[in-house]
Amino acid sequence: MSAKYQIFRSDRSAEYYFRLKAGNGEIILQSEGYQNKTGAQNGVGSVRQHSPDDRFYDRKTSTNGSPYFALKASNGQIIGVSQMYSSAGARDAGISSVKTNGPSAPEEDLT
Repeated sequence: MSAKYQIFRSDRSAEYYFRLKAGNGEIILQSEGYQNKTGAQNGVGSVRQHSPDDRFYDRKTSTNGSPYFALKASNGQIIGVSQMYSSAGARDAGISSVKTNGPSAPEEDLT
């Protein structure tokens, strides 16, 4: 399996989301909710644009000490966040995967 974006709608909130899945099926980036599908599709476009550039990654540590990252747009808005990782090295590998796959991964519409 190769990396891909999935656009989906939550049954609970009825909002649209996107996630970027790595080739191994792990979610490496997930969006916040959008009111409509176009918003989620625009979010994917923003990841495609911003993901290759390291300056848009905000490396963070959660309150329980787990490393994670957020990808931001040039206006400072968060486009998506990662899962929690077991180490800073694993988080950095996740960033590397988004840099590699983000610009060109195909889109799958699950709505």
